[in-house]
Amino acid sequence: QVQLVESGGGLVQAGGSLRLSCAASGRTFRSYTMGWFRQAPGKEREFVAAISRSGGSTDYVDSVKGRFTIFRDNAKNTVYLQMNSLKPEDTAVYYCAADLVSYSVRTAGEYDYWGQGTQVTVSS
Repeated sequence: QVQLVESGGGLVQAGGSLRLSCAASGRTFRSYTMGWFRQAPGKEREFVAAISRSGGSTDYVDSVKGRFTIFRDNAKNTVYLQMNSLKPEDTAVYYCAADLVSYSVRTAGEYDYWGQGTQVTVSS
């Protein structure tokens, strides 16, 4: 069992930055591929970024490439999402998730555990 707790969301102006954190409980954090997803009102949950167990491999949705960076600290059981050059269309609830098997890191249904989400609002 893994419990995930996100933090770091908030209100920011367009062009600003935020860093989201996701702290995981348990001793097996390094066994999981970690992902960030987001869901805007009236829209489906969308893949944002994922990082491999070791942190050596990452994947991003095209709309955030060059602006967002996912990284992890296995010693601290924490995964981060650094978000720069934020746009109003980035407004959403952001969720972190843990995936043990990692067949398809872009598919929400593949993930085993989810956090409660943190709100990110970008004003224009």
